Amino acid sequence: MAVQLNHTIVAAQDKKVAAQFLARILGLEVGPPYGPFLPVATSNGVTLDFMDSDTGQIASQHYAFLVSEEEFDAIFGRIQQAGIAFYADPGHRQAGQINRRDGGRGTYFADPNGHNLEILTRPYGSAD
Repeated sequence: MAVQLNHTIVAAQDKKVAAQFLARILGLEVGPPYGPFLPVATSNGVTLDFMDSDTGQIASQHYAFLVSEEEFDAIFGRIQQAGIAFYADPGHRQAGQINRRDGGRGTYFADPNGHNLEILTRPYGSAD
Protein backbone atom coordinates (compact mmCIF):
# COMPACT_ATOMS: atom_id res chain seq x y z
CA MET A 1 0.00 0.00 0.00
CA ALA A 2 1.25 3.47 -0.83
CA VAL A 3 1.63 5.90 2.05
CA GLN A 4 -1.37 8.23 2.31
CA LEU A 5 -2.43 10.82 4.83
CA ASN A 6 -5.55 9.46 6.55
CA HIS A 7 -6.37 12.07 9.17
CA THR A 8 -4.97 14.83 11.34
CA ILE A 9 -6.11 16.16 14.69
CA VAL A 10 -7.04 19.85 14.79
CA ALA A 11 -6.90 21.42 18.26
CA ALA A 12 -9.80 23.72 19.09
CA GLN A 13 -11.24 25.78 21.93
CA ASP A 14 -14.64 24.40 20.89
CA LYS A 15 -14.49 21.50 18.44
CA LYS A 16 -18.11 21.92 17.36
CA VAL A 17 -17.69 25.61 16.48
CA ALA A 18 -14.39 24.93 14.67
CA ALA A 19 -15.68 21.92 12.71
CA GLN A 20 -18.86 23.74 11.70
CA PHE A 21 -16.84 26.78 10.58
CA LEU A 22 -14.60 24.70 8.31
CA ALA A 23 -17.47 22.64 6.93
CA ARG A 24 -19.58 25.73 6.21
CA ILE A 25 -16.80 27.66 4.48
CA LEU A 26 -15.55 24.71 2.39
CA GLY A 27 -19.03 23.34 1.61
CA LEU A 28 -18.42 20.08 3.48
CA GLU A 29 -20.27 18.27 6.26
CA VAL A 30 -19.43 17.57 9.87
CA GLY A 31 -19.47 13.84 10.50
CA PRO A 32 -20.75 12.02 13.57
CA PRO A 33 -18.52 12.18 16.67
CA TYR A 34 -15.89 9.47 17.03
CA GLY A 35 -14.58 9.28 20.58
CA PRO A 36 -13.35 12.79 21.48
CA PHE A 37 -13.21 13.81 17.81
CA LEU A 38 -15.59 15.64 15.51
CA PRO A 39 -14.54 14.84 11.92
CA VAL A 40 -14.76 16.80 8.70
CA ALA A 41 -13.84 14.63 5.70
CA THR A 42 -12.44 15.96 2.44
CA SER A 43 -13.21 14.42 -0.96
CA ASN A 44 -9.87 12.59 -1.08
CA GLY A 45 -10.66 10.75 2.16
CA VAL A 46 -8.48 12.78 4.53
CA THR A 47 -10.30 13.64 7.74
CA LEU A 48 -9.68 16.64 9.94
CA ASP A 49 -10.58 15.43 13.42
CA PHE A 50 -11.43 18.38 15.65
CA MET A 51 -10.67 17.90 19.33
CA ASP A 52 -11.12 20.23 22.28
CA SER A 53 -7.78 21.39 23.69
CA ASP A 54 -7.10 20.24 27.25
CA THR A 55 -4.69 23.11 27.88
CA GLY A 56 -6.69 25.95 26.40
CA GLN A 57 -3.59 26.84 24.38
CA ILE A 58 -3.87 26.43 20.62
CA ALA A 59 -0.71 26.37 18.50
CA SER A 60 -1.56 27.77 15.08
CA GLN A 61 -1.24 25.22 12.27
CA HIS A 62 -1.54 25.57 8.50
CA TYR A 63 -4.08 23.58 6.49
CA ALA A 64 -4.18 23.96 2.69
CA PHE A 65 -7.05 22.73 0.53
CA LEU A 66 -6.71 22.13 -3.20
CA VAL A 67 -9.99 23.08 -4.89
CA SER A 68 -11.32 23.49 -8.42
CA GLU A 69 -11.84 26.93 -9.95
CA GLU A 70 -15.60 26.58 -9.40
CA GLU A 71 -15.10 25.53 -5.77
CA PHE A 72 -12.73 28.46 -5.24
CA ASP A 73 -15.42 30.87 -6.44
CA ALA A 74 -18.01 29.34 -4.09
CA ILE A 75 -15.68 29.17 -1.07
CA PHE A 76 -14.29 32.65 -1.69
CA GLY A 77 -17.86 33.94 -1.92
CA ARG A 78 -18.66 32.42 1.48
CA ILE A 79 -15.47 33.94 2.95
CA GLN A 80 -16.46 37.39 1.67
CA GLN A 81 -20.11 37.02 2.67
CA ALA A 82 -19.06 36.08 6.23
CA GLY A 83 -16.77 39.12 6.42
CA ILE A 84 -13.69 36.98 7.04
CA ALA A 85 -10.37 38.73 6.45
CA PHE A 86 -8.35 37.13 3.64
CA TYR A 87 -4.81 37.51 2.41
CA ALA A 88 -2.65 36.71 -0.63
CA ASP A 89 0.21 35.46 1.56
CA PRO A 90 0.67 33.09 4.51
CA GLY A 91 2.07 35.88 6.68
CA HIS A 92 -1.19 37.83 6.31
CA ARG A 93 0.52 40.98 5.06
CA GLN A 94 -1.34 41.36 1.74
CA ALA A 95 -4.84 41.95 3.07
CA GLY A 96 -7.89 41.83 0.85
CA GLN A 97 -6.03 40.13 -2.00
CA ILE A 98 -5.73 36.71 -3.58
CA ASN A 99 -2.59 35.31 -5.19
CA ARG A 100 -2.17 33.90 -8.70
CA ARG A 101 0.72 31.52 -8.16
CA ASP A 102 1.41 28.91 -10.83
CA GLY A 103 -1.45 30.20 -12.97
CA GLY A 104 -4.08 29.47 -10.32
CA ARG A 105 -5.69 31.36 -7.49
CA GLY A 106 -5.18 31.14 -3.75
CA THR A 107 -5.99 32.89 -0.52
CA TYR A 108 -5.36 32.51 3.20
CA PHE A 109 -7.72 33.12 6.12
CA ALA A 110 -7.92 32.24 9.80
CA ASP A 111 -10.33 29.90 11.54
CA PRO A 112 -11.82 30.70 14.99
CA ASN A 113 -8.75 29.19 16.72
CA GLY A 114 -6.15 31.06 14.68
CA HIS A 115 -5.27 28.18 12.37
CA ASN A 116 -4.07 29.49 8.99
CA LEU A 117 -6.33 28.03 6.30
CA GLU A 118 -5.58 28.20 2.59
CA ILE A 119 -7.52 27.42 -0.56
CA LEU A 120 -5.64 27.09 -3.85
CA THR A 121 -6.56 25.97 -7.35
CA ARG A 122 -3.12 24.77 -8.49
CA PRO A 123 -0.47 22.93 -6.46
CA TYR A 124 2.65 25.01 -5.94
CA GLY A 125 5.30 24.26 -8.55
CA SER A 126 2.73 23.10 -11.10
CA ALA A 127 3.08 25.97 -13.58
CA ASP A 128 3.67 24.86 -17.14
